[in-house]
Amino acid sequence: MISKATIDTVFETARVEEVIGDFVQLKRAGSNFKGLSPFSEERSPSFMVSPAKGIWKDFSSGKGGNSVAFLMEHEKFTYPEAIRYLAKKYNIEIEETEQTDEEKANTDVRESMYLVSEFAKNYFHNTLFNSEEGKAIGYSYFKERGFTNETIKKFSLGYSPESWDAFTKEALGKGYKLEFLESTGLTIPRDDRPFDRFKGRVMFPIESMSGRVLGFGGRILTNDKKAAKYLNSPESDIYHKSKVLYGIFQAKQSIAKLNNCYLVEGYTDVIQFNQAGIENVVASSGTALTPDQIRLINRLTKNITVLFDGDAAGLRASIRGIDLILEEGMNVKVCAFPDGEDPDSFAKKTSYEDLVLYLENNAKDFIQFKASLLMNEAKNDPIKKADLIRDIVLSISKIPDRIQREIYIQECSRIMDISEQVLVSTLAQLVQKDVSEVGKKQKQEQKAFEVVKNENPVEAEKVDVLYRLERKIIEILLLYGNKTEEFEDSFLKTNEDGEIVTVTEKKEYKVYQRVYLSLQEDEVELANPLFRDIFNDLINFYHQNENFSLEQYLMRLQVDFAQEVTDILMEDERVIMHNWEGQNIFPKSKNDTIVQNVSETILTLRWYLVGRIIDELKSSVLSEVNSDNTEPMSMIMDYNMLIHSFSKKLGRVMSRYY
Repeated sequence: MISKATIDTVFETARVEEVIGDFVQLKRAGSNFKGLSPFSEERSPSFMVSPAKGIWKDFSSGKGGNSVAFLMEHEKFTYPEAIRYLAKKYNIEIEETEQTDEEKANTDVRESMYLVSEFAKNYFHNTLFNSEEGKAIGYSYFKERGFTNETIKKFSLGYSPESWDAFTKEALGKGYKLEFLESTGLTIPRDDRPFDRFKGRVMFPIESMSGRVLGFGGRILTNDKKAAKYLNSPESDIYHKSKVLYGIFQAKQSIAKLNNCYLVEGYTDVIQFNQAGIENVVASSGTALTPDQIRLINRLTKNITVLFDGDAAGLRASIRGIDLILEEGMNVKVCAFPDGEDPDSFAKKTSYEDLVLYLENNAKDFIQFKASLLMNEAKNDPIKKADLIRDIVLSISKIPDRIQREIYIQECSRIMDISEQVLVSTLAQLVQKDVSEVGKKQKQEQKAFEVVKNENPVEAEKVDVLYRLERKIIEILLLYGNKTEEFEDSFLKTNEDGEIVTVTEKKEYKVYQRVYLSLQEDEVELANPLFRDIFNDLINFYHQNENFSLEQYLMRLQVDFAQEVTDILMEDERVIMHNWEGQNIFPKSKNDTIVQNVSETILTLRWYLVGRIIDELKSSVLSEVNSDNTEPMSMIMDYNMLIHSFSKKLGRVMSRYY
């Protein structure tokens, strides 16, 4: 168990924009930062980070919270794992107490899979350096590839012994359960004797963006033609190869800093580039490039440079991925290496300066690359040239931005020596075809949910005023609760002439005290159950903590509280703003004082509640036509006078909206 002192230190030290900046490319937006949501597929930023408040909000998915909440949502960390990650990031020493057997038994299944994978990484790495077989076979292989010890350690490369069950025996002996060895794919089940999946292979751990081990790639070193040269972990609850990029953990900061990502094919391509000094490089791990992998890069940069082998197969592979990258609204360049070279071999024999220069001089825009490559195939054949032009325009049609499409059409016209008008016409046909296909698909999906016209349409739902006012009270407590302000107090007093008059004087209160006392005075309890619970929790927290810290308060909140609190705190950052003032709901503007904000919100709540009482009295009068309605009518008049007094205090006419 991690001590409270350590947790407090982590929360005090961690900066939300730094933590999230490791996973999402953030751009300054006033006092905040914004970026693309890591939780949904979007092209326009709706993900906001507020350093001042220490929180983030994703308006596309509704998620939000502090640094720990982000790691738990994004990386699927448990709370302790998130704390450990932040402690490691900020070099904070962790104080721990011993876990009980019951706490150990309650460890999450996914967490167990992560722990097994981490153990495997360390086992393979230690075997490479500390066993005779590892040094003779695995270490020798990496040295032949030109990898230094520093590089081997940076990527935690390892070796799995040739023995059928060396790893499985070691893991079981250390207390790891067979079910998790099998569910991660490290061990293959067999009734009489489970055996190691990766026996006799050099090992490449595949890590998430935060550095958690998701799976492994293993390369065989023998000439066994029956065995696959490369073997990957099977799909599991923690490893989905279509959503993973090899090297993303080591590359993320460099990608964001340089605003470009080099995309290669294999593990050794990534490692060799890193050793050469170029760190902003990732690999699709031998799989065909997927939209999920592209979106992973998209969170760090809009620019991808695809690096593939110089042979024909490698070049065609690069073309297949281009359209997918363009569809995600990204900028793509392609760099081909000389015949017989791949990123690994070329980086190995080229100095850092020459490698950087080569990439700068040979990285072509996709349209130039595609045109030059396919023109060689078309030669002077007009039919093939027409197909080539159609192919290029098809790629251009995938670009979501109309201005970019226009520019590429002009470039294509220049390169291919064909009129823009013909290209624009072809592009329009392709775009219209895509739109038609989408429309057909939507119609097919709607058939199962045919809408029956309602003869008696229901009126549009009215704004839930009470909900908004109660939400505003929670916002006031969160933002200003511990501030001391002067409020006006009114009370009755007998003057020298014996008349009862209203006297007003100013008195200092903590904001949370003023709100609490005002609601108590009216015997008002918040109607919304969640707001009521948060209100009571906040008041208790203020009473128990003289120096209120929003960060400390957020870190102790349960999930449903934290979600709502974050949503309230980030209300100002919403892209779509509602005209609440026009509906007489929120009487303050951003420039109003705290006192005015508090006083007017409480007065508006009183007005709303009194209005409901008046409506109830009117209903009783109408339902009891023959009864004596003197008393309820008198009460209605009194309450109307009360609303009039609210109007005077607020300085505006109170209109009815319910």
